[in-house]
Amino acid sequence: MNAAERTVRALDRMQQRRTAPGFVVGVVRKYGDDRGGLLAALITYYAFTAVFPLLLLLTTILGYVLHDSPGAQHAVLNSALADFPIIGSQLSQNVSSLQGSGLALVVGLVGLLYGSLGVTQVLQFAMAQVWAVPGVRRPGFLPRLGRGLLLLGVLGLGLVLSAAGAAVVGGVAGGGIGRVLGLLGSAVLNIGLFLVSFRILTPAQADTRSLLPGCLLAGPAWTALQAFGGYLVTHELRHATAVFGFFGTVLGLLWWLYLSAQVTVYAAEVNVVRARRLWPRSLLQPPLTAADQQVLDAIAEQEERRPEQRVSSRFPRRARRRPK
Repeated sequence: MNAAERTVRALDRMQQRRTAPGFVVGVVRKYGDDRGGLLAALITYYAFTAVFPLLLLLTTILGYVLHDSPGAQHAVLNSALADFPIIGSQLSQNVSSLQGSGLALVVGLVGLLYGSLGVTQVLQFAMAQVWAVPGVRRPGFLPRLGRGLLLLGVLGLGLVLSAAGAAVVGGVAGGGIGRVLGLLGSAVLNIGLFLVSFRILTPAQADTRSLLPGCLLAGPAWTALQAFGGYLVTHELRHATAVFGFFGTVLGLLWWLYLSAQVTVYAAEVNVVRARRLWPRSLLQPPLTAADQQVLDAIAEQEERRPEQRVSSRFPRRARRRPK
């Protein structure tokens, strides 16, 4: 055993004996086992296909609604839309000159339906993967479609509540205090939206209480991405934007969407690791811990595709080790 391996194994023994480091390692290992990066990339793709139809649809609808209505324009600029990178800045710069178009409305609706339903389908697939649900027990197309439409309704309601909450906070308190209160309210609202969304997306065998820990982390994280997303995109790709113009902006939006998708997947992983106590995990194998074996068994068993099919996984006793 060389010096590098001795160091890693010493760190491995240390993290397995402590709850907090062991839990963090368990979440990161589970994310890797589930190919969380690929899941986040799929979510990002469909979210990106929905963003530009969404912008077209918003500008069209708001062109009808906000025409000659300064009060309604102010409410939009203080809603969650204002914090959305790219879209928020575009609305802020052009809200007073929005014009409605029937053709744009139809194109925006079709594009938004394709992209948004794609997001809901991928999110359901991601949750099934994270919770290691066997293929034979996953819902069919129509139930998934129903859940997807329900999720879109919940998110739309959340957008309306965010706009209403921003208007109330802006009327009660202004300046820095209003901004802080708005962020706190947005964090609470996002926690609730994540909890309802996870309940819709997650298989029924996971009880609602087990979904809360990840939501408590994802809600504030999503609020931070909303609040500072524009700055992050501008700062991270300021040189690319100067060189490539609009393409640099698109890359910034993709980067922001991927961060948001990772937050969602990691929040789901936190729920699974905590609910099934999938820690401590080993950094170097062999030997395997009991949690390692449990995760690998579940990954194999989720490949069942037919009711008459049985998939099982076994490990010899010497491959299992519990931390001292």
